[in-house]
Amino acid sequence: MAGNPTAPPLADGDVDIPRATRFIRGDSAAWATSLLVHAAALTAMTVASLAIPIVQAPVDLALESFELPEPAPLSDEFASSDVASSEIGAMGTGGVSGALASGVDFSEQSIVMEQADLLADTGNRVAVELGTEISQGPQFLSTVSVQGAGSVGSSGAEGAIDRLTHEILTSLEQRPTMVVWMFDQSGSLREERERVIKRFQRIYEELGVIDAADNPAFRRHKDKPLLTAVVGFGAEPTMLTKEPTDRMEEIKQAIKRISDDETGQENVFRAVGMVAEKFRTYRSAKNGKRHVMIVVFTDEAGDDIPLVDDTVSVCRKYAMPVYVVGRPAPFGRDTAYVKYIDPDPKFDQRPQWVPVSLGPESLMPEALKLRFADQGNDDELLDSGFGPYALTRLCYETGGLYFTSHPNRVVGRHISGDETKNLSAHIAMFFDADAMRRYQPDYVPAQEYARLLQTNRARSALIQAAQMSWTSPMENVRLRFPKRDEAELAQALSLAQRSAAILQPKLDAICQTLLAGEPDRAKLEEPRWQAGYDLALGRALAVKTRTDGYNVLLAEAKQGKAFKDDRNNTWVLRPDKAFANTSLEKLAGKAEEYLTRVTKDHPGTPWAAMAERELSTPLGWRWDEAFTPLPPIEPPSNNPPRPPRPEPQGPPRRDPPPL
Repeated sequence: MAGNPTAPPLADGDVDIPRATRFIRGDSAAWATSLLVHAAALTAMTVASLAIPIVQAPVDLALESFELPEPAPLSDEFASSDVASSEIGAMGTGGVSGALASGVDFSEQSIVMEQADLLADTGNRVAVELGTEISQGPQFLSTVSVQGAGSVGSSGAEGAIDRLTHEILTSLEQRPTMVVWMFDQSGSLREERERVIKRFQRIYEELGVIDAADNPAFRRHKDKPLLTAVVGFGAEPTMLTKEPTDRMEEIKQAIKRISDDETGQENVFRAVGMVAEKFRTYRSAKNGKRHVMIVVFTDEAGDDIPLVDDTVSVCRKYAMPVYVVGRPAPFGRDTAYVKYIDPDPKFDQRPQWVPVSLGPESLMPEALKLRFADQGNDDELLDSGFGPYALTRLCYETGGLYFTSHPNRVVGRHISGDETKNLSAHIAMFFDADAMRRYQPDYVPAQEYARLLQTNRARSALIQAAQMSWTSPMENVRLRFPKRDEAELAQALSLAQRSAAILQPKLDAICQTLLAGEPDRAKLEEPRWQAGYDLALGRALAVKTRTDGYNVLLAEAKQGKAFKDDRNNTWVLRPDKAFANTSLEKLAGKAEEYLTRVTKDHPGTPWAAMAERELSTPLGWRWDEAFTPLPPIEPPSNNPPRPPRPEPQGPPRRDPPPL
């Protein structure tokens, strides 16, 4: 192999390497060196970039405005309120998840569904100044309370206690329970308190609490299955047990210690709110996560009704159902009259009728207060089928029950004042609870009630007319006109016409108000509002027909009338089916149409009873003759008048105490 002629000569032992090979080896070394240098440079730059802070140049953004299309107006089915609400979500405690189907399903039990556990107390709260069907939805969350019943009829407190036993037992099946028994300290409830004490032992025996208390497993206070507290209230609430207990003797002694409150005030809502605040800690896990039930015994509607919204809010927040054993509210009336007979036989034993506040059963009066001619029985009170509005709403919204307790509760017959038990309100007629279930009042706050009135002219007209009849009570009229001579008769007829003239514009205003709402009558779907409007318009037109006819016949009599029988000397107006003119006949026909519809569509209700009473008296008038013995006119005498005969002396009469 020939060597490179220009290459230097090789030394001994060297190997001849080809030029290409030598070139590759030299180029590889250079490449490796370059790689190392560049890697070192990149590393240095990376470290420098991390160490040196980056300053970003400001960036200007420009937003061009553009016009949005005008939204289409919402239909009347959507409404909003200008009043700020403290709660958000689906109108309930469940928030958005609470917007479940809520179709009404009636149940005979008022079990309060368990709410979410309360958080631990973070401090002292300020005390709030303060049944018939149960409406249930098809689905419920654990945070939603079942609404209670409007009313449950009972013939006495004992019957209500038997039902409460079932309610307590149902609560105990879920978890330990505490019951707070609250007693109105008015004197009229004294006898009822004594009857309640006799039933207490039975309650606790039936629940098995007394036996359970002897078991070592229940010796610890927090493990007692049922604890009881007793509270009295009048103007202020008073704790009668130092702390909740399960000892029967302590409970009975606490009730026996209740004394009559002399203030005459019954601030029941303030008392319930303060009790809920006081015992709220028993709902916490630290105290066994107990159910807390509040049971109230009272015989009036309460003197602090404006506090009902606050009390409802507090009891719902702490998931405490309220049960009330009270009196039935009179139909469409605010005041009832309690029969009082002096307990001391040394005093007059004739009954006295003491006015008490027991109604009405709705937020505002929904029935007219009318009376004309010989219809004095309009003053007789009917059972509304429900308790006073505010107390019943408290039970309804907290998942409790209102027991309308009355010892004379008998359905289907008239009850006289003589039959009425002592210390009970006179209710002339009671109605079947099944028939009244469809006529439950609207247990809603005042704002929601006002919205109901605004959405229908018939509703609004009914409330306005009811208020007009309450503020301007209808006066009775004269029906007998003895005739001693023509001048005296003419004067008596003129005075009667003057009374009718005062009555007539009031009736005209009521009728015009109701007729203004007639176009919306067909839109009423609730049986209660249908019956209320039809009865009001029928009665108003009926009384107007009688008043106008009365005035026409008085005017005719002033023109002169002769007796058919010379022995008679008195003209008497009596109801009749005849009318003085066709306009009165037409007015009477419209009145009878509405009243008849009430009796047909709403049988077995107070509305039907009132309509039947109105229809039982004809709307027209006729003149009848009669004889009245008239004392002779004595000539003036100078002799002094005879002293009046002394009335027979009987036992002294004293005023009743506050009831």
